[in-house]
Amino acid sequence: MSQPKQLQPIPSLKNPQYALGYWQKVTLSIWLIALIILPFADIEIVNFDPFLELTRMANGLVTPDFFATEYLWQAIMQTVNFAIIGVCLGLVLGAPLALIYQHPLISSCCAFLRAIHEIFWALLFLQVFGLSPLTGILAISIPFAATFARVFHDIINQSSDSPLESIDSRADMISRFTYGKIAQVMPQLMSYTRYRFECALRSSAVLGFIGMPTLGFYMETAFRQGNYSEGAALLMIFIALIGTIRYWCPPKLLGVYLVIACVTLIDIPHIDSSLLVRFITHDILPPAIANAATLAEVQWSSLTAWFSALFLEQAVPGAIATITLALLALAATHFISLSAHMMASKHLWPAPLTWLGRFSLLIGRSVPEYILAFIFLMLLGPSMLPAIIALAIHNGCVIAYLVVKQSNAIAPQEMQISRLNQFNYHIMPTIYPSMMALMFYRFEIIVRETAVFGILGIMTLGFYIDSNFSEIRYSNALILIICTALLNVAIDIISRRLLKFEQTSQASC
Repeated sequence: MSQPKQLQPIPSLKNPQYALGYWQKVTLSIWLIALIILPFADIEIVNFDPFLELTRMANGLVTPDFFATEYLWQAIMQTVNFAIIGVCLGLVLGAPLALIYQHPLISSCCAFLRAIHEIFWALLFLQVFGLSPLTGILAISIPFAATFARVFHDIINQSSDSPLESIDSRADMISRFTYGKIAQVMPQLMSYTRYRFECALRSSAVLGFIGMPTLGFYMETAFRQGNYSEGAALLMIFIALIGTIRYWCPPKLLGVYLVIACVTLIDIPHIDSSLLVRFITHDILPPAIANAATLAEVQWSSLTAWFSALFLEQAVPGAIATITLALLALAATHFISLSAHMMASKHLWPAPLTWLGRFSLLIGRSVPEYILAFIFLMLLGPSMLPAIIALAIHNGCVIAYLVVKQSNAIAPQEMQISRLNQFNYHIMPTIYPSMMALMFYRFEIIVRETAVFGILGIMTLGFYIDSNFSEIRYSNALILIICTALLNVAIDIISRRLLKFEQTSQASC
């Protein structure tokens, strides 16, 4: 009878050092800040009987009704149309900007434009174009163009210059750049474009919550009316649409889909140019300026009082609530990222369980935060808690999905140790810096989404923006949108500096 194989213990250090690393300190700081601000956050469960609502939702989930939506195919088609045309227009606008992105003015403008959420862009265009397809397309294409400019610029700059040496020096500059730079990074550019198309599908669906004829419009209607079987069916269709995107929309067919989208797009109504001129020259201007015939007639004291009241009574409280919610969501995202990564890692589980874990990640990252927050809001009532859960699930699954792809490529150490020890002492220390870097990249997105949740009734900046649009105070809404953008830009700068500091500290060791 053979003796059972003895597991080889992990060799220990003679003089172990227990000093915390850079990312461990950052992690502790995130959780410490979250614990400090938690008592000041509104996380009360307002719904008197959430379990009854949960039971109804669960019943709808197991009995989806795929035939309850009258204009289902039209909704799917318009969701895809908005996404395709928005991405293509964003490419046309953003790709040339990538070539001059190093200019401070260009990079600053792009940072500002992409910091404004698609819903805020849509609310602005809605006042001029109404529920026209132009509203949805422009709301997607403008921030996407700014994002394409930054990412394409980074990809091109990080590429090797060695192919340029093999090109004839007599070749013109355009040919040298095309064959020496663009050719080698084309797979990365195409891969990122496909990813942005996936993001555009989510944005297109979310635009339905403000009236655009996409899947989100019918989803919001179904859930709000308690038709959970219909809502569950629409949610499943949307997840399937996102999950199978690589099969039904390969990059080589993007041009074909663009032609189909232009042909099947709902009619764009006639645009009254006088409305556009009035909106730009009067409606979005502060009252003190809009009511004055000349600059000499502007009552500067009235303008100052208006701005002070708006800033102190709406911008500051909204920004505090936005940052509070975003920081709590960041800590929750960290927890979900770790848990979801463990759930889908092949180093811990056999193949069937790993596949189940990755399928769960697909569901979590496919459903937009806004839709998740809306569902949890109906379940738990209006507070920060639904938003925190929604942000943590979506962003945690996105981060875990990317980290799992990285960790699964790591070869296990050839030591007879348990799967759990292999995961804890080899896999996690290897991928943890990448996971934390992804978290800080996602933090900018978390802040953007946090501001938008105000439209659902949570007292963030979006709440005040939506209220001002409802009261036809467009100048107030514009100032608050600018405040939101500046807040996002500041968060992005802080996140990038943290990443650069970590890289510098590693390089100096």
